[in-house]
Amino acid sequence: MRLDFIRPLYERSGPYTSVYVGAFTERDRSVQWTSLRDKAERAGAVVPEALEIEALRPGPGQALFATAHDVVLAERLGEPPLPLVHHSPLPHVTPMLMKRGENVPHLRVVVDHAGAEVTVFGGGSPRSATIEAEDWPLQKTAQGGWSQKRYERAVEETWEKNAVAVAQEIDEQVRRIGADLVLVAGEARSRSMLGDHLGTKSTDRMLMVEHGHRGDLGGFERDVEAALDDWLDRRRAELLDRHREQDGPVGIALVARALREGRVQALLLPGELDREVWIGEGGTQLSTDEGELRDWGVQEPVTERADSALVRAATMTDAELWFTDQVSDVAAVLRY
Repeated sequence: MRLDFIRPLYERSGPYTSVYVGAFTERDRSVQWTSLRDKAERAGAVVPEALEIEALRPGPGQALFATAHDVVLAERLGEPPLPLVHHSPLPHVTPMLMKRGENVPHLRVVVDHAGAEVTVFGGGSPRSATIEAEDWPLQKTAQGGWSQKRYERAVEETWEKNAVAVAQEIDEQVRRIGADLVLVAGEARSRSMLGDHLGTKSTDRMLMVEHGHRGDLGGFERDVEAALDDWLDRRRAELLDRHREQDGPVGIALVARALREGRVQALLLPGELDREVWIGEGGTQLSTDEGELRDWGVQEPVTERADSALVRAATMTDAELWFTDQVSDVAAVLRY
């Protein structure tokens, strides 16, 4: 999981009030929020009006992270979470990240001779666009005559122009969001022509799926979900293998050191870690030893949950985060 979307949380000074709230009826949501707000205030939080407005919005669930003045991040959840409020120097994001799951930046492309429907997943909400360069002529005929070859050549040129336009859009979006996968369905000849015009980076990430055409995406969506699950399983297994081959760091102290040195490519967590560590204001200032932080010039170290501190350090060093039951304590895959 890439953590770019939570980076704004660490660009604002805390303390943070983290709220997990959700109920299907307005009344239940109101009762739940009243209880959580009271707990937050007893813990010393200043609850801004914006937090209450967000907490009472209709929907199955929300994860909300607010300072004393504003809501910095509101994440919709697909199902009601366990009600929770937490007031501390850093946002308590682990429950949200575990519910969210690994999010693969990817493109979904359904192509035919007329162009393609391209949907981008990554860098914000999903975005769809219809890509078409030329709309005539598109269909070959069997009418015969002296002009048939010329007409068929014009049709082929139209198909080619549309394939080029779609390829250019895909290359741009792959570059923009750092896509890991380009999932392509549609007419066989169009898929082949598209592949001829994609850049190397997009080609390396392209995966053909069996079902789906423009106007009927049911089978395509099922194929896409299966392909994403398969990619995630392979990626997780690859990272675990690399960690074992590297004899990578395990435990908060060793992983924290690697994070401070900027050597962590991926953080592996077994789940929530509610042990306490010491932190400073800097993104990678965390340690199991208060004295160590003071030696680095942190004048007033404070305690924080280990998982919150580790996620902040991973975010600020562009490391990935993966949850896995194959580790019993926090572990790291190293860049070098």
